[in-house]
Amino acid sequence: MPKIFKTKKILLLGSGELGKEVTIETKRLGCEVIACDRYKNAPAMQVATRSYVFPMLEGKNIRLVVEKEKPDFIVPEIEAIATDTLLELEKEGWKVIPTALATKTTMNRENIRRLAAEKLKLPTSPYRFASSLAELEKGAEAVGYPCFIKPTMSSSGHGQSKAKNKKDLAKAWKYASAEARGNTGKVIVEGKINFDYEITLLTVRHENGTSFCAPIGHIQIDGDYRESWQPQPMSRSNLDKAEKIAKKVTDALGGRGIFGVELFIKGNEVYFSEVSPRPHDTGMVTMLTQNMSEMELHVRAILGLPIPRISCVPGASRAILSEIKTNNPAFSGIEEALKTPDTAVRIFGKPAAYPHRRMAVALATGKNIQEARAKAKTMEEKIRVV
Repeated sequence: MPKIFKTKKILLLGSGELGKEVTIETKRLGCEVIACDRYKNAPAMQVATRSYVFPMLEGKNIRLVVEKEKPDFIVPEIEAIATDTLLELEKEGWKVIPTALATKTTMNRENIRRLAAEKLKLPTSPYRFASSLAELEKGAEAVGYPCFIKPTMSSSGHGQSKAKNKKDLAKAWKYASAEARGNTGKVIVEGKINFDYEITLLTVRHENGTSFCAPIGHIQIDGDYRESWQPQPMSRSNLDKAEKIAKKVTDALGGRGIFGVELFIKGNEVYFSEVSPRPHDTGMVTMLTQNMSEMELHVRAILGLPIPRISCVPGASRAILSEIKTNNPAFSGIEEALKTPDTAVRIFGKPAAYPHRRMAVALATGKNIQEARAKAKTMEEKIRVV
């Protein structure tokens, strides 16, 4: 006798562009979505069943909404969340995706780096943690120059900088402290790996095991995604190593859902960098390249639905950033950009724009990734926030 599928209620914590696509995929399966964020009319709120506005770091508000809405699943979509409240709610029987501990661990760079490098013994860049400028100076000397200084709690490159020598450290310390999300009082200083390329390996933990998407190559500027493409060419040997690392770290975190595992590849070596327990910004390319996007895969895993073969065609994405500040954003160049065959644009619907804010994404497929990247670049150059 076939299983009976019952629709569920999803509480989405964070309602950005990735959450918007998760909401669309969830509602396609008849589920309710309650979208929450710190500002009104966030992208996911525009397509959700209902929404609430409050700071995500205020645990009491998360609890109030959970107790009122009684969701089947609590799904964090951003990193800056009151994770201690999620731990409490999980102990009380509420289901957090993938788990409350995974959300808390990955939110803090110290926690995830110690798990990966010290407990799981995964290869990583050299690193130290520092809670003062003096400790940062010692750490930088230990890992070598150039090095990267990042807050232990931040996202999308906030607070990240590069130090070429000791003179750069005071400014880096001040910047990291000012831009941190959450007051840990610590930074991580990482030595540079002269990698050949970096990838995101989207890893799906689901009812029947673990599945992998084709590797996604990407370019980040100041720690923030600008371009991605799929599949990134790599040897079978290196892909096997990448999948083993991704499985090891996601097994340690546990739960169901999609994880964005970031890795560096240098020669025949594969290094762990970071992991996000949710759809990844570089994975927006899968909206055009895969038979099931990363958001659909996330939703299927959450709901316990099958994940058969994940297929992929060559494609690329380019982030479209605003160059201006406006409370009434519009776009020029969309019509010209979409004249190119096998392309798409996703406008996120953010109610306000400011310089460097990601407002849309250009997507393209092609006979190979070079063609797709060229198409996406041409599209991105034509589109402007006005």
